Amino acid sequence: MPKRYLIPAGFHRVEESIKKSRFITSLGHAPDVEAAREFVTAVKAEFPDATHNCWAYNAGPPGDTAMVGLSDDGEPSGTAGRPMLTTLLHADVGEIAVVVTRYFGGTKLGTGGLVRAYSSMVNLGLDSLPTREMVETATLEATIPYPAITLFKRMLPDFEAEVTDEAFTDIAGFTLVLPMEHLDGFTARVAELTDGRGVVLKK
Repeated sequence: MPKRYLIPAGFHRVEESIKKSRFITSLGHAPDVEAAREFVTAVKAEFPDATHNCWAYNAGPPGDTAMVGLSDDGEPSGTAGRPMLTTLLHADVGEIAVVVTRYFGGTKLGTGGLVRAYSSMVNLGLDSLPTREMVETATLEATIPYPAITLFKRMLPDFEAEVTDEAFTDIAGFTLVLPMEHLDGFTARVAELTDGRGVVLKK
């Protein structure tokens, strides 16, 4: 599983007309299945008179299929939810939910046309989606001999580590948060600069 990846920075919406049907794509952050379902429910409530509110979500890292869902919402089976989910899973964004709302305009698209329409509407939303980085972090307790404090603090930026608390008794104690991917390297560096006297424990 990747330790960091892109997720939606917030709610995003795009709209387009395809053969007289109005398509509206709504995208949002879905850190878990419950959040994804709440997002779908909210968008459906916003467009209760729509012909269809088709949806898909991937509530995990990009390409991960452990927490996914989809619905054709009345469109022919396999023409909306499945291509929408496939498009999401091939994107470089994780923890994402999407609803494509359709107001039928009188012209039937056929099954192939529907697949293309729903896929293209998800891609249209992804193309302009504002994103931010999701970083899996670890919280650590580190105890350091006093002579090593200056070197310890100098090394923190190398590991994107942030001190959240300090306690000074007979030894210096620090609570830190850093990206999980740096955990092993950070622990090894502390041991190196303290000649093995420094201790790092994961909370």
